[in-house]
Amino acid sequence: MSEFAIASIITGLVLIASMFSVEFGISAAIIEILLGVFAGNVLHMHPTVWLTFIASFAGILLTFLAGTEVSPDTLREKFKESVLIGGLSFLVPGVLAFLLARYGLHWTMNASKITGVALSTTSLAVVYAVLVESSLNKTELGKIIMAACFVTDFGTAAALSLLFLQFNFYTLVFFAFSALLLIFGPRLIRLFFNRYGNKVIEPEIKLLFFLLFVASFLGEIGDSQAVLPAFVLGLLMSKYFAKNPHLIRKLRTVGFAFITPFFFIKGGMSVNLGDVINNWMITVGLLGAKIIAKIVGVYPTTRALLPKGGRTFLTLLMSTGLTFGTIASTFGLEKGYITKTQFSILISVVILSAVVPTIIAQRFWSPTTPDNKEELLAGGEEG
Repeated sequence: MSEFAIASIITGLVLIASMFSVEFGISAAIIEILLGVFAGNVLHMHPTVWLTFIASFAGILLTFLAGTEVSPDTLREKFKESVLIGGLSFLVPGVLAFLLARYGLHWTMNASKITGVALSTTSLAVVYAVLVESSLNKTELGKIIMAACFVTDFGTAAALSLLFLQFNFYTLVFFAFSALLLIFGPRLIRLFFNRYGNKVIEPEIKLLFFLLFVASFLGEIGDSQAVLPAFVLGLLMSKYFAKNPHLIRKLRTVGFAFITPFFFIKGGMSVNLGDVINNWMITVGLLGAKIIAKIVGVYPTTRALLPKGGRTFLTLLMSTGLTFGTIASTFGLEKGYITKTQFSILISVVILSAVVPTIIAQRFWSPTTPDNKEELLAGGEEG
């Protein structure tokens, strides 16, 4: 099959995903993964070199965009609540999933680490979409949930970077670049945007892409991951983007229209349905372990820190996962830390964790009734 034929099929699937997302109010990322599963198992398509390259960059871009969703002011205002809830939301399911994979399923140490990281996540995209639909994104509860999500995903990004860190000379170069990027990058980007922004040729987006590509390259040769600096850089830029919403809107347009869908399509193409069916008990077990661990870690804390309304709703939303779970699983597959069967199982758990707790939370525990069910931000990707 020619490259243009493959590209035509994949972009057609991306278009279908967008249409389904709008019609049914489901996150486009979930549909893209499912259509990727269809492409891999029914059409027998396999990721090409160019698809793998674009998908790798899309993972870093998604990480950066996830960081822009939370304001530093919100983190400061709700520091205690966000750190305790978000920290336990990361730690308890991460540790339980690791122990279950290592000693219950007898997976390798690296595969167990990937499992712990992949199932520790909370989906910023899914949570943000639900909050907007429920008109809770501007409330105190909504701000706490978003801040806690950031803390959870920061823990995930840090764990993915540190647990598989291998030192060489270029690792130091990567650390130095990351430090300089986080210290001077936001100011450099703002100055560049003020001088070259609002042009048809979009120099500001090109600068961001350049910085993310360099970080990815240095992370690759330094045997590290660029997800953590990209995530933190997004947070540091979030206030600037909030004051200049047209900039983040343009970046999302470029990212969500062309780049990030390839990440989810490619992830779905790597899933083997036969492996999922043959290991359905493991899939259900890991999903149950994640949700139960989230409840055990989060709910008692919400009872101690939050008023009565919204505690269960918050706990269920913190149980969701999508982008970072997919990023961690894809990283493990590409590095050979997990097998294709393990990857298929983890991706299935990640997708189910984005759907099941969300439906239960909205159906039974939502503090308010959505004003418009069609405004679910279906196209919003994560984090």
